[in-house]
Amino acid sequence: MQLHEYKNIKEQLWFDTLGNGLSVYVVPKKGYFKSTAVFATKYGGSDRRFKLAGKWHNTPAGVAHFLEHKMFDKKDVSVMQQFSANGASPNAFTSSGMTAYYFESIENFEESLKILLEFVTEPYFTEESVAKEQGIIAQEIRMIEDNPQFVVYRNMMQALYAENPIRDSVAGSVESIAEITAQTLYYCHEAFYNPSNMVLCAAGDLDPERIRDIAEKLLPKERKETAERDYGQGESPLPLEERKEAKMEVAVPLFMAGAKLEGGLTGTERQRQELIGDFAMSLFLGKSSPLYSRLYSQGLINSSFYGGTSYFPDGAVSVFGGESRDPDAVFSAVTEEAARFAADGPDKDYFERLKKSVLGEEIRGLNSMYGICTRQLTGHFEGFDPLRSIEILDEITIKDVVSFIAENLEPQRLAISLVRPFN
Repeated sequence: MQLHEYKNIKEQLWFDTLGNGLSVYVVPKKGYFKSTAVFATKYGGSDRRFKLAGKWHNTPAGVAHFLEHKMFDKKDVSVMQQFSANGASPNAFTSSGMTAYYFESIENFEESLKILLEFVTEPYFTEESVAKEQGIIAQEIRMIEDNPQFVVYRNMMQALYAENPIRDSVAGSVESIAEITAQTLYYCHEAFYNPSNMVLCAAGDLDPERIRDIAEKLLPKERKETAERDYGQGESPLPLEERKEAKMEVAVPLFMAGAKLEGGLTGTERQRQELIGDFAMSLFLGKSSPLYSRLYSQGLINSSFYGGTSYFPDGAVSVFGGESRDPDAVFSAVTEEAARFAADGPDKDYFERLKKSVLGEEIRGLNSMYGICTRQLTGHFEGFDPLRSIEILDEITIKDVVSFIAENLEPQRLAISLVRPFN
């Protein structure tokens, strides 16, 4: 395995690419009791149209999430009981761009790693079990659709985007999952759950060579074709709709406003944009910002107010929102302050204080084995090195954050989604 040392943060990263295309990353953390392993595929809710073996395929919304659920089903064994017997705590998640399976443990790490690698690469589906799962996930979808936070986010994405599959829920709809069959799951597993489309990351007091050797021994040896993805036509920088509203059982109106960022960025360019965006939004409207203090003192926002950036396949957004008795007044205040910020910039002392705070948070994040692994997955799939984030953050200038706010919080670039009470 190759070693990359980061002297500024006193970390090491061991990495290798196996003959089957699997990328393996290990971050040794000497003296730590807890270890984590994450095995992930670059296949998420947005990967609905793809080309494999020269043929394009269209799949229903929700297949990646459905497949995540079903991967824990086996014919003769209980995966959860296997992990439990080793003292490990397993889980999984599906985002718009990936599906990841992981466990955390303080003992029997190698035994749990073998379970993880085997159950994720050995599917078992029947039409009967798929039908049963359709009922379970349909209930989950109905619960999600009754959640005002989900509705305000989905409606904003539908206001912003014309074609990008981020418009739809990762879980799909009750109607879309009804189209899923066992054959659908087997085909999508074959297309995306192959080692050349996957990554294994582990962090803890571990031997990197042992992790690599276990993966090499247990996983398929052949390198397979990687599917080509289609996320729709290029999008306009302007929103599809300026405003979407819904009424639900809420005590206080909820809102979310957002603007599309440049999509399709990869590598260090993508990493730098994300770091600048999150830092700029925190500087501009975070809890220590003058804007937040003013809106809070006026009773227009409460502690639910937030801002940041969100990234997904072939797209990204800058967002802000929360609860407010007058969302339109907050929207106007934010856009007016953005214009002032673009002209005058932030206070220099405040900028430096916040940068030190953000750098401190990044450094503290290196104590989370799960956080290290999930960030490494994102970096791998997007072509950047997450352990360089502190170095890049330190290089961010006032000009960078002013440019981000000026370009991305112009009123004409923003869509707003609201959920209001019935009365």
